[in-house]
Amino acid sequence: MSSDTSHSRANDAQAESIDPAGMRVIWLLLVAAFVAILNETTMAIAIPELNASLGIPPELGQWLTSAFMLTMAVVIPTTGFLLQRFSTRQIFLAAMILFSAGTLICLVAPGFTVLLVGRVVQAAGTGIMMPLLMTTMMNVVPAHSRGRMMGRVGLVISLAPAIGPTMSGIVLDSLGWRWLFAIVLPIALIALGLGAKWMTNLGESTHAPIDYVSVVLSVFAFGGIVFGLSQFGGGHGGDAGGSSSTGFAWTAIAAGLVFLALFAWRQLMLQKEDRALLDLRVFSAKNYVIAVIIMAVVALAMFGTFSLLPLYLQNVAGLNATQSGLVLLPGSILMGVLAPIMGRIYDARGPRTLLVPGSIMIAASMFAYSLVGVGSPTWVLVVIQTVMSLGLAASFTPLFSASLGSLDRKLYSHGSAALNTMQQVAGAAGTALLISIYSSALHSGEAAGRSVAESGAPGAHNAFLLAAIIALVPVVLSFFIKKPEDQEDVPAEVVNSTAETPAE
Repeated sequence: MSSDTSHSRANDAQAESIDPAGMRVIWLLLVAAFVAILNETTMAIAIPELNASLGIPPELGQWLTSAFMLTMAVVIPTTGFLLQRFSTRQIFLAAMILFSAGTLICLVAPGFTVLLVGRVVQAAGTGIMMPLLMTTMMNVVPAHSRGRMMGRVGLVISLAPAIGPTMSGIVLDSLGWRWLFAIVLPIALIALGLGAKWMTNLGESTHAPIDYVSVVLSVFAFGGIVFGLSQFGGGHGGDAGGSSSTGFAWTAIAAGLVFLALFAWRQLMLQKEDRALLDLRVFSAKNYVIAVIIMAVVALAMFGTFSLLPLYLQNVAGLNATQSGLVLLPGSILMGVLAPIMGRIYDARGPRTLLVPGSIMIAASMFAYSLVGVGSPTWVLVVIQTVMSLGLAASFTPLFSASLGSLDRKLYSHGSAALNTMQQVAGAAGTALLISIYSSALHSGEAAGRSVAESGAPGAHNAFLLAAIIALVPVVLSFFIKKPEDQEDVPAEVVNSTAETPAE
């Protein structure tokens, strides 16, 4: 091989490698995303303790979760515009300042009202973080390495939930609920300080004015839908007063759908001038649409199952809170460890190699959950949850990579916003659906004089069975996912060079 040829290939490899400044930005965003997800997973188990400590009823305490979801549903659709209008540095610092301020408000909150305000401020920062991370990654990482880098996103998404519930249980038992925020706040401030020092601007921002009508329509559209769904998923939909609550929930959802239609119509008008808050041209890419549908169905089944599992494990399977956390721990750790490996497999072999078996494992694990009962050994539950985690690890990386990789570069931010919005709404729907089925059977059984375990078992089985049936949709659609063209046919020299880049 001549020296000129070697030199040319070396230059090509360097051009295809990840820029060190961009890599530093990605690591900062990964740390910030880890903190945000860790905060939310620690809070999930803390709601009963907060209800008792603050002396509030469960239906009021549920708003600490519902308000967070509602704020996320309102913020995320706007990120498509925000990520184009403002610089990476501005968006990151704004998100981390909001999250840190919200955490501080929660830490010093004297009562429920201030704590709720803090949760809303936290959610405003959290809602920006994941779209910012994925959009930045798409802009910075060469096409052939996106699977590997998306694997690191999967690592963050998996590792934080693995640590969060266990840490939350220990802190709640020994220190009290305020320490959940006292532990997260310094980490958030460190991430903010590092970002202020090291975060650089990537790409170019636009100067298009924000369309406030679209913002208002978005608030009522996505906020109405998620609010209505959260009323179903509050865990008390089957009580005596549930009929009026159910009617109110359906009214909120119907109103949200009307505003959603108006929002979509306005975006179609504005995108002709490239002024849309959320550019709907992302849905003209067939591969993106299929990936988004799969992601939404997986999110519906996953969030619904993860919301129901603690109730099922403690009320039906008879485990205590610590044992329930340990059932979830091995699968979450395995999911985090395998995420980067899944990314490399995606880069080498494409999405179907991972997505087909991954979607099958998700559906199979849910079918398995619908069959276990009070007498099932704990190790069986651990195995089922580990299989589900393995399926999720094999699904997230190809879905993120293939979906956004199918779009034009100028649509990355809007594609990420739409993907995260669909995931949020589907997750709320899954939680509402499965918890409502479980709660209805639980209240009916208790009214008939049966125990909690006897009353909850049929509802849990029916909920898991429905989730399993829904999870069959991704199994079929996964055969139609393709690897984006710009991620194909990468020279071996480029792959090897990128894999060995010192920036990692």
